[in-house]
Amino acid sequence: MDRPVTTLFMLMSVDGKISTGASDHLDVDKDFPKIAGVKEGLYQYYEIEQTTDLWSVNSGRVQAKIGVNTADMPDKTPVSFVIIDNKHLQEHGVRYFCALSKQFVLVTSNEKHPAFEIEEDNLRILYQNELSLKDVLTKLKSEYSCERITIQTGGTLNELFLREKLIDYIDIVVAPVLIGGKDTSTLIDGTSIMSESELSKTGVLKLQECTVLKDSYLRLRYEVIH
Repeated sequence: MDRPVTTLFMLMSVDGKISTGASDHLDVDKDFPKIAGVKEGLYQYYEIEQTTDLWSVNSGRVQAKIGVNTADMPDKTPVSFVIIDNKHLQEHGVRYFCALSKQFVLVTSNEKHPAFEIEEDNLRILYQNELSLKDVLTKLKSEYSCERITIQTGGTLNELFLREKLIDYIDIVVAPVLIGGKDTSTLIDGTSIMSESELSKTGVLKLQECTVLKDSYLRLRYEVIH
């Protein structure tokens, strides 16, 4: 395979929500620790997250939501981060990921992105006129020796990965909560399937493991059958 093996790893509610609401001010990382009955078992998700791949792909929007544009500079980790972003990361956010990452690859279609003004040894910029996730993954393997990568983007980008058949595995931690709201982001957002001819764009899953965690949490692991 000419691209890395991919795993979509997410924390979601029982009704499939990956945010606590439709506003960018609402986010599971900030809000779940405040909810009684949810906060008690939340640590398990973060413990599992520490065992995921040493390459991780995220979106600038999600990272801006959790505050990287104003956060204190982090300690270096062994993880290499790929951020897909056109307008959400500011200069501080770019420097944050340079400080955090072994390698930091920014994917953008914005020729005026602040990252172009930053010189850091571990910063690489993949500029595309139009986003091609397949090309991004191919370059990550051929140019950066990335063999496996964890996807932790938002619902819209998750949908693009799915429709382009670029997700190999799903690893989901289910929190014991119902959030609701038709505008609240789900695991897979984007354009709905509108005809039978589009059903080939779905992802059929083969269950690999179902683990009952503490405090009514679940971990579900699937292989995606394309």
